[in-house]
Amino acid sequence: MTRENQSSVSEFLLLGLPIRPEQQGMFFALFLGVYLTTVLGNLLILLLIRLDPRLHTPMYFFLSHLALTDVSFSSVTVPKMLINMQTQDQSIPYAECIMQTYFFLFFTGLDDFLLTSMAYDRYVAICYPLHPPVMGQELCTLLVTVSWILSCANALCHTLLLTQLSFCADLSIPHFFCDLGALLKLSCSDTSLNELAIFIAGVADIILPLVCILISYGCIRATILKVPSTKGICKALSTCGSHLSVVSLYYGTIIGLYIFPSSSTSRDESTIASVMYTVVTPLLNPFIYSLRNRDMKGALERLLHRVKVLSQ
Repeated sequence: MTRENQSSVSEFLLLGLPIRPEQQGMFFALFLGVYLTTVLGNLLILLLIRLDPRLHTPMYFFLSHLALTDVSFSSVTVPKMLINMQTQDQSIPYAECIMQTYFFLFFTGLDDFLLTSMAYDRYVAICYPLHPPVMGQELCTLLVTVSWILSCANALCHTLLLTQLSFCADLSIPHFFCDLGALLKLSCSDTSLNELAIFIAGVADIILPLVCILISYGCIRATILKVPSTKGICKALSTCGSHLSVVSLYYGTIIGLYIFPSSSTSRDESTIASVMYTVVTPLLNPFIYSLRNRDMKGALERLLHRVKVLSQ
């Protein structure tokens, strides 16, 4: 096969989702609805947390950043997928593909670190309820800042290594976005350094945060078992249940795809599994975390009342 230097590659082809041509319209409407719901739901969370002083707590501080991350995370992949489905044009320019890879890795890492920070916040709130507040504003800001810096550094490292590769004549990506693993398979260069970076990042950005989350919930479980009242147990479980649901869905899919991939997993199954954490999880977060939350419902009611008064 002929080789093309990275500087001569003008575009890649995104093969998209494994759906039949006659189903394109239905799936376009479905994903458009999911994307708009994701954006509006998470922006509503941001608005409520910003406007309501009662929600200016560490838990909602982290939740606001998670909502912003989810909007950005979905916007990296879904709009391009929708455009390709509508226009039937599978091409994506080289520079846009590299940028999509960078921001996808960036927001994936940011999601990991924010979920870990939220688990630590739940640990502090449940295991030390009578102590002075450990999660002060300075610590919350520090955790979020470190999360952004580490995510940026990780994504930049992978992207810079990717730009050094040469690609073969076949530039078809069997995915609906520029997945790093799929791009490495198209390369004619030695990708051992890229694979080493992926392994190290997988341990630092996925395994270690997950271990920290599991340790936090292990301590929370031990504390809950010491609570004599059923009411106290139910309150603790309701506080942690939402976060644990998102963690299970998010990390379960990522670990299955990237950390312990099955040799029997087909290309179509991998693509569909990717939809779970790139499209479905950001959609579910507003409902799981907030719109069923009593504090968030109260903030929404107060906002609607304020709007009603102003409109009169």
